[in-house]
This record gives sequence, structure tokens and C-alpha cells, in this order.
Amino acid sequence: MLDLEMGETLVKLARRAIERYLSSGETITPPKEPRDLWEHYGVFVTLEKGGELRGCIGYPEPIMPLVLATIDSAISAATKDTRFDPVSIEEMDEITVEVSVLTPPEEIRGKPIDRPRKIEVGRDGIIAEKGFLKGLLLPQVAVEWGWDEEEFLTETCLKANLPPDCWLDENTKFYKFQAIIFKEVSPRGKIIRVDLRKGEE
Repeated sequence: MLDLEMGETLVKLARRAIERYLSSGETITPPKEPRDLWEHYGVFVTLEKGGELRGCIGYPEPIMPLVLATIDSAISAATKDTRFDPVSIEEMDEITVEVSVLTPPEEIRGKPIDRPRKIEVGRDGIIAEKGFLKGLLLPQVAVEWGWDEEEFLTETCLKANLPPDCWLDENTKFYKFQAIIFKEVSPRGKIIRVDLRKGEE
């Protein structure tokens, strides 16, 4: 379990990585401590500007140490999210940084019709996968949009460029995961842990 102090380290690391890269094209040296942050975790870095999404990229699977995955995801969220133009260094004064540390994905097994009752909005994120197509939505997305479980599954299908009812297709695989979420309240401001199920931060 990551505590708030570790979360603050990750969010500050993500911001520092972005600002160093945007200003000089260089990457930062990851901290050696705490050692817990060198464990392998999936992670996503989300950037928001004026309450609107400005970039979000990450690693669904725990394939590298958390500090390295955070640095890489942060730079990619700022420069490689194809939905947006690259972030400028001047924009970082208006952008808030959020880091979501993920549990390993767990396949949702059983009949497709039962998938909605096997997930929980406010707790789970979802991955849809069929062939080469794959889409992921973080747990906070369903809460922010007010979706129920069926809507969440439908939107994950669309994120994967699949038909909206693909969650009823037994040949489409679905996975669920949870996230520990830390974010800045304001640009370079206080960092908090977000509790989605309580509806408060």
C-alpha cells in the first residue's frame, strides 16, 4: 500500500520529469529512495488544464519499476498523447498532475451478460481487448461522467474502437483493476489521495 508521502513523491516526480523534458529535452534521474517505489506497478499519469483533460498515458501492466514508469508516462502524457497537441512549458503553470498506481489486471470471467455485476463503479477500471484492439478506462472516468456499470463497459468498448455492445461478445476479453490515485489540487499545489467511493478527496 502506498501512503500519501509516497504519492506526493510520485506526483512531484511526474511534474519534474515533464518540466525538465519540456525545457531541455533531458530526462531526470529517478530517486533511489524509498525502495518501495522501485517495485513493479502499472501506472498512468493524467494532466488536466482548467478541469479538462490535457493528456493521459501509462502502463496497464507492472512491467517496470514504478519510478521509471512514472517518469516515462509523465513525459508521454505531455508530448505523445495523439488526442492533443504537445504541452508547452508555459502551460505547466496551469496544469494539474495526477498519478494513478494500478493493481495487476484481473480477467472478468463468466458469461458476458454477467459482466456488469462483476465490476463496481468507483472501485474498478476496465480494459477491453479483442485481437489487436485494446482500450482502457481508469476508475475515475466512470465516476466523473456518472456512468453505471453497463455504460462503463460500453464506453470501454468504444475506447478500444470496438462496437459499443462488445461487452456482450464472449470473444472480447475484459479485465478489471483498481487504482491508488494521487493528484495536485492546483498547479504545484497541495497533493491529496483521491477516494472515489466516498465522492470526496
